[in-house]
Order: sequence, then C-alpha cells, then structure tokens
Amino acid sequence: MNDSYKAYMKKKQKELKAERNRRTGGPFMRLMVTVAAFALVVGCLFSIVATQADIAEKKQELAALEEEAKELEIKNDEYSSILAEEDERTYMERIAIDVLGYAYPNERRFYDTTRS
Repeated sequence: MNDSYKAYMKKKQKELKAERNRRTGGPFMRLMVTVAAFALVVGCLFSIVATQADIAEKKQELAALEEEAKELEIKNDEYSSILAEEDERTYMERIAIDVLGYAYPNERRFYDTTRS
C-alpha cells in the first residue's frame, strides 16, 4: 500500500505539473516573460539616465541665457540713459570719439602700441 501510494502521488504530481505547464505556457514562456521584464527594466534605466543628462544640459543652457539676459539688461539701461540725456550733441560727440575714433582738428591722440 505504501508503494502504491507513492506511485499514485508521483503520477498526480506529474499530472499537476503538466497541467500547470499547459496553463502557463511552459518554461519557454517563463523565459520569454523574464527576458521581456529585464529588457523593460534596462530600457527604463536608460531612459532615466538620458533624461538626467538632458536636464543637466538644459540647466547649463539656462545659466548661459540668464547671463546673456543680464548683459542685455545692462546694455538696455545704458541705451535708456543715453536716450534720457537732454543734449544729443554730447551723445554724438562721445560716439564719434569713442567708437569711430574721430578727433578735433587741433587735438592729438596718442595710442600705446607696445601692448598687443
């Protein structure tokens, strides 16, 4: 009786295992699900790393744009002060001398040529 019980249990276990493999698709299907899950995790990790790199790049761009905005605000303030001047002749004279390099007929300009 003991041997027949063991044989019955082995047979029953084989039947249950066969039924479970039939329902779940067997070891090949489990392997495919495991590979798909692993690929999904790797893809998500790659996406996270790429997103972090993009964020760092955009932060650098933002810092550069903020610096440029500050410079433009300074120029804007300078232009506003120029426009606010009452004497246009003073402004034109300053531009002619500083930017264009003009001088009065009786004026001499000396430039330091030793510096590069």
